[in-house]
Amino acid sequence: MTPARTHGVTAPGPSDGARNLHWLLTDLVEEVPGVLSVAVVSSDGLLLLSSTPETVPGTPPGPASERCPGEGPRGSSADLATIVAGLGSLTTGAAALMDGGTVKQTMVAMDGGGLFVMTISDGSLLGVHTAPDCDMSIVAYHMALFVGRAGHVLTPELRRELRKSVEAGA
Repeated sequence: MTPARTHGVTAPGPSDGARNLHWLLTDLVEEVPGVLSVAVVSSDGLLLLSSTPETVPGTPPGPASERCPGEGPRGSSADLATIVAGLGSLTTGAAALMDGGTVKQTMVAMDGGGLFVMTISDGSLLGVHTAPDCDMSIVAYHMALFVGRAGHVLTPELRRELRKSVEAGA
């Protein structure tokens, strides 16, 4: 971990791996038009990383009514994480029943937007909530880039660090 200074006290800051994942997530949100929110969820369904402010330490979560509608389902990264984990579990079960192998990507098209879920190599999931007018192929391409890069750095140690960071911000 890299030290960070807070009020004259040196405290451990995020590791290089955590900063790298935050950068990848920020890049995905900023580079892809129509992305409303993004969540990385562990294989056991816990939120690891999100594009919404409530997962950034020091940013107090506010009531859903005070948030912008573009910040994810009901304004909560926890809601998006729950949906992503549930959809991932459902599609994995369906693939097993159909002898379909590993689920690589799931897409849900709705009148009010889209939801994309892609598997990361360690069993974690990347979920992206989009506006209805987004280009699905661009979203899928950038998600694949994220997954390819994140799969190399998302170690058990980094998952523990990210969970602690999310819990501390809650």
